[in-house]
Amino acid sequence: MDGKLMRIAAGFQIDGAVRTCVPHGCGHINATYLATCSGGRRYILQRINDRVFPHVDELMENIAAVTRYLRERTEDPRRVMTLVPTASGATHLRGEDGAYWRMYDYIEDSLCLQSPESAADFYQSAVAFGGFQQQLAGYPAETLHETIAGFHDTVRRYRAFHEVLERDPCGRAGGVAAEIEFALARESGAGCLVEGLRSGRLPLRVTHNDTKLNNVLLDAHSRAPLCVIDLDTVMPGLSLYDFGDAIRFGAATAAEDETDLSRVEMDLTLFETFARGYLAACPDLTPEEKRLLPTGARIMTLECGLRFLTDYLDGDHYFAVHRAGHNLDRCRTQFRLVADMERKAERMEEIVHALDH
Repeated sequence: MDGKLMRIAAGFQIDGAVRTCVPHGCGHINATYLATCSGGRRYILQRINDRVFPHVDELMENIAAVTRYLRERTEDPRRVMTLVPTASGATHLRGEDGAYWRMYDYIEDSLCLQSPESAADFYQSAVAFGGFQQQLAGYPAETLHETIAGFHDTVRRYRAFHEVLERDPCGRAGGVAAEIEFALARESGAGCLVEGLRSGRLPLRVTHNDTKLNNVLLDAHSRAPLCVIDLDTVMPGLSLYDFGDAIRFGAATAAEDETDLSRVEMDLTLFETFARGYLAACPDLTPEEKRLLPTGARIMTLECGLRFLTDYLDGDHYFAVHRAGHNLDRCRTQFRLVADMERKAERMEEIVHALDH
């Protein structure tokens, strides 16, 4: 075992001496390890990516505050992530290499899926994220830090798009005229969620902002949801961000970087499955929030496609790419989903209305 990892793990209040520390999970942002101690107790040790999250103190303040709030409202320790304090009682430490580290209790008998193995799995992820929203409904969201400023400010995303489009630093704009036209044609309505928040029509809430299935732990035996994990992007936002991003990713019939666009659409059955679970677990959404759930799915998908297109035009600096045109392929799948959601908008609205009545 890496001696550095052992020394870092020993800086936390753990039960026994670390015997093994091995890579764990499939995350792309932070480096994650499973540490096992002499008495059998297990922990998650994580190196925080301070390039993505430069304000580590604020990030950890958010996580500590939200997990403390959730823990006060449940008697089952498996239903909330538990930070392990450092030897000095802090939420994180800085290692000998200058990196930032944190530790969580490992949640035993849990299951983390990279993709749903059945519609029931997708439903349970909706229950988990809806329950997360419901449990935190009373939390003062405005007191949380923005770990990524303007993350779902679609108006701001369009400003960044225009700036890159005007510069066209890689000379790529001429080859993607159709994608640019698609984005520009939808700009006027793209700020509706941001405007709803600013006007007070939509309430500010604590949001997760990365609502993929692999950010939910399920009970390994019952497959019922235990808790939501990966809280780095927990910050003030809209419930529609979380719902919309879950649909964007989970109700799509093809991978995010699928090159055969004929395979890409939004599955209405999966949309209904997730909406049913989310509304059941979060009944206190306002009528306006419920009405705009389909809009949230469309806007979050449009925003994601716009971000991929912006990064492609700018030279692929933000999203990791594994082939030429990778970000353009991602953009095209998202825009294809947007167009499909536009065609199915009336049916999506009918589904939400039926579930709410």
